Amino acid sequence: MLGGCQGSGRGVSDKTRAAGPPAASTFEAGRWEVLFETQEESEWRAHLRGLRAAGGQIDWAMTRIDTLCGRLSQPTTYRLSLFVPDPEAGPSRSGPNN
Repeated sequence: MLGGCQGSGRGVSDKTRAAGPPAASTFEAGRWEVLFETQEESEWRAHLRGLRAAGGQIDWAMTRIDTLCGRLSQPTTYRLSLFVPDPEAGPSRSGPNN
């Protein structure tokens, strides 16, 4: 299992990057865009294998993996998100008129 679910209730596993993407010092503003989400672990693993086999189609340093732990009433959900920087707040912006 990827992160395992511990504790009670529905939460996010320890596999989530709490500090944001490694490029957070470069991009301070942006949003997380969900690329893939499923409640089937086998489908989750197959999708990740496919992305890894495809090579450089995804910047893994800008991704976040969430495992939303379920219980009897809610199944566990696996989610892959990509950080999309706000182009207005990017490093190339040198002044308010750019």
